Amino acid sequence: MRLRPFSSRGRGMFISVDGPSGAGKSTIVRHLAQMLVAAGENVHITAEPSNGPIGVLCRELTESVTGHALACLYAADRYHHVQTEIRPHTESGETVISDRYIPSGLVMQRFDGIDPSFLWHLNSEADRPDLAVILEADPDTIAERLAARGPNNRFQLTPGSSHAEAHFYRQATERLIQAGFDVLRVDCNKRPPEQSAAFIRDQLVRFFASAAT
Repeated sequence: MRLRPFSSRGRGMFISVDGPSGAGKSTIVRHLAQMLVAAGENVHITAEPSNGPIGVLCRELTESVTGHALACLYAADRYHHVQTEIRPHTESGETVISDRYIPSGLVMQRFDGIDPSFLWHLNSEADRPDLAVILEADPDTIAERLAARGPNNRFQLTPGSSHAEAHFYRQATERLIQAGFDVLRVDCNKRPPEQSAAFIRDQLVRFFASAAT
């Protein structure tokens, strides 16, 4: 499938991909990037926490810093990430795909009991993605995957974390939709990662084709 370059809109496109831990984000992002490159797009893949100095600090302190302090640190990384990496690449005409972005910022600190309204206001000034992709998957299936690979952070050690995270993402998704974000929900339960990526690609083509008319 050959696409009309998204950069013909005057700048590159920004796509965020979020969803519960174990839903297959990184694999889907990789497949999506490969498909877009094959279709003629210049693609830049990134992730949060970022590889910048604040993102490195986030990874170092996630296990020891909690609550409002960690939420603010992640938000600081997000704003720095936008300024130093995301905007420069979109302004040069590249399509940027971020593995985690604002939706994750509305979810993960919920495990520390942070009020969703605080998280929303903390992240509200970050650039909106052109499309926010939210992956959805069965919490029990995700819990099995996480048990098999082992937890990546302290949030995944919380009893019932997969069900809680899925619930938090549903609430965050509704908040994003109410705020006018363009959101694409993707059911990953019955699709392998490459099919989920193909579904996202096809929706991008339709979305931007309709936006151009």
